[in-house]
Amino acid sequence: MIQHNAKIRRLLRTRKHLAINKAMPRLSVLRTNQHIWTQIIDDNQGKTLLSCSSKSLKPKEKLNKLQMAKLVGKSLADLALKKKILHVRFDRGHYRYH
Repeated sequence: MIQHNAKIRRLLRTRKHLAINKAMPRLSVLRTNQHIWTQIIDDNQGKTLLSCSSKSLKPKEKLNKLQMAKLVGKSLADLALKKKILHVRFDRGHYRYH
């Protein structure tokens, strides 16, 4: 089957490379114009272990997108350390660059 959409081709190519090491959880990131969502997924069980988003965080002051992404990453890292998750595979999905 030929995939004509570049996003789908990039996504399939990225997931193919990530499928080599399924013992390690996968960190998936979804970006929109307003928010960012992150998940740590266990592909062996097919379950989401942790998730964090900019919608769930309530900062005291107004932050730009880069500052909000750093805050989401830091809070996800803290949650992962509490669950003793030390290593993850980064899944950039259909995005060209991380």
